[in-house]
Amino acid sequence: MPDRYWIDELPQHVGETVAVRGWVATTRSSGKIAFVVVRDGTGSLQAVLSKKEVASEVWDAFGKLTQETSLEVIGSVRADPRAPGQVELQTTDLRILGPSPEFPITPKEHGTAFLFEHRHLWLRSKQQVAIARVRHEVVQAIRDFFHERHFTLVDTPILTGSIGEHAGTLFSVDYFDLGKAYLAQTGQLYVEAAAAALGKVYCFGPTFRAEKSKTRRHLTEFWMVEPEVAWNDSDANMRLQEDFVSYIVRRCLERRTNDLQELGRDLAPLERVAPPFHRISYTDAVTKLNQLGSAMEWGRDLGGEDETLLAKQYDRPVFVYNYPKAVKAFYMKENPADPRTVLNNDCLAPEGYGEIIGGSQREDDYDKLLARIRAEKLPEEAYSWYLDLRKYGTFVHAGFGLGVERTVAWICGIPHIREAIAFPRTLYRLWP
Repeated sequence: MPDRYWIDELPQHVGETVAVRGWVATTRSSGKIAFVVVRDGTGSLQAVLSKKEVASEVWDAFGKLTQETSLEVIGSVRADPRAPGQVELQTTDLRILGPSPEFPITPKEHGTAFLFEHRHLWLRSKQQVAIARVRHEVVQAIRDFFHERHFTLVDTPILTGSIGEHAGTLFSVDYFDLGKAYLAQTGQLYVEAAAAALGKVYCFGPTFRAEKSKTRRHLTEFWMVEPEVAWNDSDANMRLQEDFVSYIVRRCLERRTNDLQELGRDLAPLERVAPPFHRISYTDAVTKLNQLGSAMEWGRDLGGEDETLLAKQYDRPVFVYNYPKAVKAFYMKENPADPRTVLNNDCLAPEGYGEIIGGSQREDDYDKLLARIRAEKLPEEAYSWYLDLRKYGTFVHAGFGLGVERTVAWICGIPHIREAIAFPRTLYRLWP
């Protein structure tokens, strides 16, 4: 039995007899020569069969192949610059491993609802595979960026008694005799504690928001990376963000160009992503939006349409900074120059994709933080540990959260973040 290889390994085995396992993408035959395109997740391979050169049972097996049948093909690897991966397989043997009845997802057009009902099968399509590979690159780039800069990964709890965002967006569960626990909206409060121990830290994992939103930018479960840095102020926080986002985009351009091209992504806008990013204060952004025809009023948070309208005015990401205190979380640092606002920022991706990062300098004054907790009517006892960070050696610090799915959707150029994760959770979807 010849050695078995993955398809992406075959260029190193030209002239050898090998075995390959995978799934049928397409078949065609002239009656004398047959072709099977096999995919295995690492690439695609054209297997060629000659009726007069293979055993009759092998030719008969070819006739039984249907889309997504799993099989093993054996043959000689031959260089062919026209073929996928620049090699093809001159096949001598073919064995069906798992037959497939009529596959639900065919080359014809399918509606979005149908495709998400069959998400577990839709993942096999070329475009969904390309998105998954770009997401993988984004995740790996995130880890490499922080590793190279000597950040320490801190794993924060998913079940928590302390909320980090608005109370109205919580998923609650009964937690034994302690009452209610919540699925974490953020790991931020915990990495703030870790920053006092380790200086530069980040957490990375799933987060949950019970928002009854049906927009293309929202999921109820999504992945977020949240760095926190001791001694960084709001300005340093934005500089870290623009270095971070630029690094991720550059990695995808270097390593996932083929996947982006499979998606039909225009690479030119991504190639422009480099520091410095544009910056505009919230107050100036409101003025600009009004000039562009928006009815946006000072004191409201920017909505999705406003973010899109504003971001389209720039050729690369833009920071909107110093939002009104009333629309932002309790932990954000009051702006000394204008106490109506806080030292925060949102990073808006260009091309209409809107917010991909929310960040801020944190309130390091014990009394001001306590006052905000009380003003928000949050349970003081649940935040006693968080207040301790300001009691025992308070320090200037800042951080941010980047949503992986929003970032992947922007880099891939896809219209909805549902496709940016393998199994999305939305207001109306809990399966598959």
